[in-house]
This record gives sequence, structure tokens and C-alpha cells, in this order.
Amino acid sequence: MDKKYTIKDIAKLAGVSKGTVDRVLHKRGKVSPTALEKVNEVLNVIDYEPNLIARNLKNNKIYRICIVLPDPEIDPYWLPCVKGINDAIQEFKAYNLVIQTFYFDPEKKKSFLETNDTVIELSPDAVLLAPLFHKETVAVIQKYDAINTIVNTFNNQVESASVKSFVGQDLFRSGRVAAKLLDSISDKGQIAIIHIDETYKNAIHMQEKERGFRNYFDEKENSEYTITTLKLKSPNIEINFNTFLNENPDLSGIFITTSKAYQIAKTITEVTHKKIGFIGYDLIDENLTYLNQGVIDFMIHQNQKRQAYLGITSLVEHFLFNKEIPEMILLPIDIVNSENADYYIE
Repeated sequence: MDKKYTIKDIAKLAGVSKGTVDRVLHKRGKVSPTALEKVNEVLNVIDYEPNLIARNLKNNKIYRICIVLPDPEIDPYWLPCVKGINDAIQEFKAYNLVIQTFYFDPEKKKSFLETNDTVIELSPDAVLLAPLFHKETVAVIQKYDAINTIVNTFNNQVESASVKSFVGQDLFRSGRVAAKLLDSISDKGQIAIIHIDETYKNAIHMQEKERGFRNYFDEKENSEYTITTLKLKSPNIEINFNTFLNENPDLSGIFITTSKAYQIAKTITEVTHKKIGFIGYDLIDENLTYLNQGVIDFMIHQNQKRQAYLGITSLVEHFLFNKEIPEMILLPIDIVNSENADYYIE
């Protein structure tokens, strides 16, 4: 086995005091150039690696990481994130960490801003944000930057130099995947891109998915589809979609950009017996019901549990083990149908 060198061993090999070695290893205090050279020469020879775990246990610093998350009781899409957060908390419970989750109403920008103001008052070392509202997120990131709080985002990208890392999928590529799937199962005719219950101009994830979707068909030669964008909001989703169906009898495909595909699937089963190609996102219970019934053909799984877990652990490992926070962690774009859905459900 490789020898485990102590500070005493290194000091003896370098011909200096233990205090000098300690100052070199921890980069604190003054060390003469000659002593520094001797110590570094020994460190290179023995390929010394500090025991970061032991060092952290002796460190009295308590790191506070806050997660700002849409309330999963309002939108169940976010429920797996809570499981991912709890997994991270359990994994690192032995260390000097405080990991807290703060919920906001995903339907209210004011709630998002107020929740972040609460977190800012705590002056955390880092925050993991689900940036549901783009404009408001940019504003709160500036506030975190002003108090030297590291900001990671997940699920949705935000263009800001102050964001340290993003965890999620390539949303543009995700839109292209959805387009290719729909192209493979639909006849020529009209395709509807449907955005539900969010303000499109303030929702980058919707914009990127639509951009990728349209890009696929723009590059396809002799495409026999016409593509329409439809924006629907509660409580008039069913009424407005019925009107759209009546006005567009040649509808052959539907692409839902959020986790609310079930709302459209329910309406389709009630008003038409025509098979319409159907692609949506996320394995919430309501969507799985219509996937198993064959109304929804494919779901794109965004693995939100893994996103939250990786967003936290990259921060934890930075604080505890001096690891660099990766600028971007992109997850696979998983395609799920009724045949393989069970493998993705915990």
C-alpha cells in the first residue's frame, strides 16, 4: 500500500519545521522562498494529496445552501426534486452544512420574488434556483451577486455571468427530439405547439423547446406540415382548445412544452376519435395515465430529481473538497413510451 505521509514526515524530509509545512499546505502565514521550495519539492516527490475530508471535519465553518423551488403541492412536476434534495442532505449529513428548501407559488411572480428576498436575508453561501420567471430571476441573481452568494440554476437556463452552473437538459435539442418523434408518427397536416399556463415571453424553457422543434422542420426538405403555436391558460384551456380543434380539422400532431400534457389529452379523448400524434414532457401520474392508454405517444423525461441532486452536490463538493463547480451539467434526453415507462418510475 502507498505510504500515508503526515506533516511530521514531510517536515523531516524537507528539513523544516512542522509549522512551516502547515503554512505551505494551508497557504497561510509567511514562508521563506527557500523553505517553500524544499517543501514543494518533497510534495511533488511523494505526490501528496491532502485529506480534505479530515480537514473539513476540523473546520468550524458551517456552509448554508438554500434551494428556491416551486411548491410541489401546486405543481407536482417538482415533487421528485424534493426527493433529490433529501438524498443530497442524507449523503452529506455528517458535514458542517445547512441545506434548506424554500417554496414559492409557481403561478405568481410576486411569490418568487418574496421567497428570494427571504433567502437573501440569510446571506447563504450558495443558492440553487429553479428560474421559472426569467426577468425576475435575472433581478434576484444580481442581489445574490451583491452579497457574494454563489448561484446555481437547474431545469431552466438563464443568461447571466453571475450564474456559476446550470444543471438540466439542452432544451433546444430537446425540442428537436420531440419534432423528430412527432414526424415519425404523424401524417401530413397541421402540428400544434401548445404552451400551457405560463407567460411565453418570460419562460425561456418554452421558447427554447419551440425553437428547437421548429428548427427541425425548417431543415427538413419538402415538409408537408404547417406548424401553429397555441398559448392556453386556465381556466379556459378546455374551451379554447375545443375551439381550436373545430377550426383545424386537419390537426395531425401535438407538442406540449410543459408537464401539463394531460390537460390536452383529456380533452382529445372526449371530443375526437381521430388518432393525433402526441408528444409531451414529464412522468407525473396524470400524464402516465394517458401514456398507458395510448393517447400520449411519447414523453420526454427531464429527470428533475437528478437535476436537483446534482445542483446541490456540485455546491457541497465545492465547499467541502475544493472541487471546481462545472459550468454546465447536461442530462440525457430520455424518451419514454408505454413500454418502458415502468423503468423510470420509483
